[in-house]
Amino acid sequence: MAEHHPRASAAHGSSPPRNIVDTHIAAPGPKEAPITTPPDTPPARLPARLAAWVEAQVAAAARPPLLMVSGAQGLGKSTAIAALAAHPQLRIATLSLDDVYLTQAARQRLAASIHPLCATRGPPGTHDLALLADTLDALASGHETAIPRFDKRLDDRAPKAEWPRAPAAPHAIVIEGWLMGVRPAPAPEPAPINALEAEEDPDGQWRGWQEAALQSGYAQLWDRADAFLHLDAPGFEVVPRWRLEQEATLLGTTPARLPPARRAWVARFVQHYERLTRRMLAGHRRPGAVIRLGPNRQLLADGPAQG
Repeated sequence: MAEHHPRASAAHGSSPPRNIVDTHIAAPGPKEAPITTPPDTPPARLPARLAAWVEAQVAAAARPPLLMVSGAQGLGKSTAIAALAAHPQLRIATLSLDDVYLTQAARQRLAASIHPLCATRGPPGTHDLALLADTLDALASGHETAIPRFDKRLDDRAPKAEWPRAPAAPHAIVIEGWLMGVRPAPAPEPAPINALEAEEDPDGQWRGWQEAALQSGYAQLWDRADAFLHLDAPGFEVVPRWRLEQEATLLGTTPARLPPARRAWVARFVQHYERLTRRMLAGHRRPGAVIRLGPNRQLLADGPAQG
């Protein structure tokens, strides 16, 4: 996603130690039983529910499982994943799909050769899947591994010297991202669904490029997973507000204090993800367990496993 943020100082073994990296990132497995969560559970319980799911996957696996977690922008995926670092018994290597965006220079080349919207990081086709595959291979080998980092404020990959290291021999590898497990369109989708598509991609070239990526490299990535967990927003309608709140947090302010120009930028930005977010919420994705959230990110009774 090319978020052009203003520059600012930003921020199988036994007896596993408490040593987990918060570094944010499958072949689809069998459908899982729905997770049971009481209604009206406070949002703070999401990390606990995620941890319980990871624990169950580790207990059922013969080797460290590769687990993929999806959820719309601003839902709180990264925060919940980071909480796994406090797990008292498991070494969990965590990554974010956000951290393997193509460099700014690489996306500018795509923008020049394919479509101007390719400069915006986030949609399919804007991730360095080869870098991610190498990282996952290194983690699966049991070696201590450097995890890529992306600086969203600079809209570019962080220097390797700043990459954190995941622990050796993790009990699980968890990767989160807004589109984890999404499937290509089941049929042609020629009609634009928002102003961004209608005004900047009227002939569908950019959308077609994304679908081609989903049919190739992303499908191969999903095939690696042992299980999926889908964190479902109540609908795309809440995503602009959630993303606005996320933007305010990133810039160290409140949504009400964001200037009109920045609010307009967020409104346009989320349109890059609307089509596939709606597709995910409609269930056109790899099978997995489902946790449903309400409009204020509160946990609701979990939905049935979907695929």
